[in-house]
Amino acid sequence: MHPHIHALYELSAKPQRTIVGLMSGTSMDGLDVALCRVSGAGRDTRIEVEHFTTCAYPKEYSQRLRQVFAKRDIDLQHLTLLNAWVGRLHGQLVKQCLAQWQVNADEVDAIASHGQTVYHCPKAQHGLDDYSNATLQIGDGCHVACTSGILTISDFRQKHIAAGGEGAPLAAYGDYLYFASTDEHRVLLNLGGIANITWLPKAGELSDTLCADLGPGNTMLDAYVQRYFAPRQFDENSTLARQGQVHEPLLAKLSQHPFLHAAMPKTTGPEVFNLAYLAKCQAALGETHLAHEDVLATLCEFAAYQVGTQLARLAKSHGPLHVYASGGGVHNPMLMARIAYFSGEQVQLDSLTQLGMNPDAKEAVLFALLANETLAGQPAKAAAIEGMPQISMGKLSFPD
Repeated sequence: MHPHIHALYELSAKPQRTIVGLMSGTSMDGLDVALCRVSGAGRDTRIEVEHFTTCAYPKEYSQRLRQVFAKRDIDLQHLTLLNAWVGRLHGQLVKQCLAQWQVNADEVDAIASHGQTVYHCPKAQHGLDDYSNATLQIGDGCHVACTSGILTISDFRQKHIAAGGEGAPLAAYGDYLYFASTDEHRVLLNLGGIANITWLPKAGELSDTLCADLGPGNTMLDAYVQRYFAPRQFDENSTLARQGQVHEPLLAKLSQHPFLHAAMPKTTGPEVFNLAYLAKCQAALGETHLAHEDVLATLCEFAAYQVGTQLARLAKSHGPLHVYASGGGVHNPMLMARIAYFSGEQVQLDSLTQLGMNPDAKEAVLFALLANETLAGQPAKAAAIEGMPQISMGKLSFPD
C-alpha cells in the first residue's frame, strides 16, 4: 500500500482530527483561519473551534487580485501566476498562525482551503447551451500543502459542479451538520459579498434543507466605498449611508434584475451585482449624479430588501423562524436593522454568536467540516438537498 493511502486510512479512523479551515471572501481583506478539533462525521460530527483569526493580506493582494476578479477579459499570464502565488501566501499565513498559537505543523491533520474565487459563472448567468455551470477558485492546493507541510484538501466547488450543482452555496452541508435544531425553524444567513441563506426546518432531514443566494450583500456597498471614499474599504458603522437618503426610483430599478425573481435554489456573484450594474441602472433613470451618500443608502436598502423579504416569505410559509447571521454584514448596523424591518414580526434576527460561534469564523469552520466529510464521511448514506448533489468534495494535495 502506498504510504499516503495508508496515512489517509489511519486518518479516517482517528477519533478526532485537527483541521485548519481557510476562507478568503470577495472582500479580499484577509484570510480567515480556524483551527478546529473535529470528531465523528455526518450527524455525529462534533467540532471545537480552538483558535480563530483573520490574517490581514498585504496591500498587493487586493491590487493584484482585482486585475482578474469578476472580469471576463484578463491577462492570462497574470491569472496563472496568481494561482501559485495565492497558494503559497495562504500556506505561509497558516504557518504564521500555527507559530502564534504554539501548534506544531505535525499536530495538524489537514488544511481545508477554499481558495480565492475570481469568477463564478453558473449557466443561468452565461446562457451558453454548449457549457454547463462553472466557477474558478485560485490558490492551488499543492502550493498550500508544500508551503505549509500539511495535507491540504482544496477546490471543493469543482466536484459540486461536476456532479450537477452550481458550485455554490456550499454552506448547506456544514450548516445542517452543525446547526440543525429539533426545537425551532432556523435560517443561517451569511452576509458576505453575496447574501445567502440555509433554511433548516425544525427536526428536518438533510433533504429538507434549502440553500440559495439571495442577491448582493456587501459587494456593491464595499466596491462603491472603495471607489469614491478611498482609502476606506467599507462603510464602518454605516457612517456614510446614514448621511444619505434612499432614492426610491433607483431602488426599484436595481430590484428588477431577473436573478432576484428566479426560483430558489440559485447562485450569483459580483460578476452580476457590481458597479457596472449600478451605473446601468442609474443611466436608465438619467440619475448619474446622485450624492454618493444617497447611493450608499440606496445600495444598503437594496441588499436589505432582498434578504428581508425572502425571510418574510419563509416565515409566512412555515411560521416563526430564528435567523442567525454571520459574515461581514453583521457589522453593518444599518443593513442589519433594515433586514429586521423587512423580515417582519415572525422573524427573529440575531448574530451567530447566539449559537456559540464567532460569526466571522463560520465559513472557515464550514470548510473544515467539508474536509472532515471528505476524510471520514459517508455521503452515499445521506439524502440529497434539493438542487444540490450529495457528494464528497475536495482534492487532496500531499506535502511531499
